[in-house]
This record gives sequence, C-alpha cells and structure tokens, in this order.
Amino acid sequence: MIKMYTDASTKNDPGPSGVGIVISADHRYNQLSIPLENKISNHEAEFEALLKGLTYLIEYKLNDETLMMYTDSKLLASAINKSYVKKDVFKGYLTLIQEKLNYFPLFFIQWIPESHNKGADHLAKQALQKIVSKK
Repeated sequence: MIKMYTDASTKNDPGPSGVGIVISADHRYNQLSIPLENKISNHEAEFEALLKGLTYLIEYKLNDETLMMYTDSKLLASAINKSYVKKDVFKGYLTLIQEKLNYFPLFFIQWIPESHNKGADHLAKQALQKIVSKK
C-alpha cells in the first residue's frame, strides 16, 4: 500500500502557493516541496498538491498498489469521494485528478485533521517560503 499525504500553503487568497507531499510505501519515503508560481486560492492549491503527488507516483511507476490519500482539505476529500464539485473553477482539477486515478487499481481518500498532516504542511510552507523570499 502507498500512503500519500498532501497539503498546500497560500499567502493571501489568492496568492502564491506551495504544496507539500509525503509518500510512504514499502522501502520508500519521499518528501516533495513544490512552489507554485501562479496566484491561486488555497482550495485550488490543495487540488494542485494532489495532482502533483499523483503525477509523481505515475511518473515513477508507483501505481501498481492500493493508494491511500490523506488531506486536511474537506473540500478536496469530498470532491474526490463524491466525484462532484459545485464551483466551475474546481471542475477542471477534478477531471484531471480522476484521469490520473485511473492509473491506480484501488484508491481511497480520507480527510484528516491538520494535526495529523504536519509533514506535508511543513513541506508546503517551505515551498511557499521559496516563492515569497524571491520577491
């Protein structure tokens, strides 16, 4: 089983953002801290975090096991579980995520409280700081 924790951090809303991803699997542990240059909302950044994590797993061929995704974004977890979002701005993200999830034999997403997502949160804040300190 692969476990993936994702989080996003945004300065202002919308504004520059960073995403953090922690991937844990048999004999593998990866931490990704990715700055996002475009000014987007924190909710959009949460979708971006999941997209970046899925892209990484597929790129490195880590998609042949059950995927357990964890997020502290209720909106993101609900969107994936229900395959539905109200706002048009999130529909494109949801479609892209669903396309990527087709690469996995079985997947689940679970909302977790922020206190259980500290690793991804720290990485997201590091990525955001890289952008903020450039300006």
